[in-house]
Amino acid sequence: MATPEFVLSLRERIGHDPLPLVGVTAVVFKDERILLGKRADNGRWQCVSGIVDPGEEPADAAVRECLEEAGVVARATRLALVQQIPRIVYANGDQVDYLDLVFRCEWVSGEPHPADGELTEVGWYGLGELTEVDQSHVRKIALAVAEDDPSAFRGGR
Repeated sequence: MATPEFVLSLRERIGHDPLPLVGVTAVVFKDERILLGKRADNGRWQCVSGIVDPGEEPADAAVRECLEEAGVVARATRLALVQQIPRIVYANGDQVDYLDLVFRCEWVSGEPHPADGELTEVGWYGLGELTEVDQSHVRKIALAVAEDDPSAFRGGR
């Protein structure tokens, strides 16, 4: 599903005005490979992403999007990044301000395939194969790859 029903309902009331939404990105790992898909709307390669439904836990949304878009069951293991994405203006004039929550996820089961039409291709790729990945997702992947720095929780000691 490209646009959630709750967003369509809000758009009926506010038109094209800026709409703040919470989005999620799932950086899914299977061994040393990452799940990537080619978007149907713009042809860009990226990680699975989507919008958090009202009342939904963001980590659950990331896991749901993996299943809906790529047919893969994943488990969110940690939050890797929280960022405000610059305002997006879609071709129809809709304006959206996304707060993006990026989760490092682990593959549980399932073979990737374009499950709902949002992705035209999907599969597992090594870090050395990221040359065609959208640059905004390269940063997300890098932060998901990075291990937590335990010294950050001990005052730098």
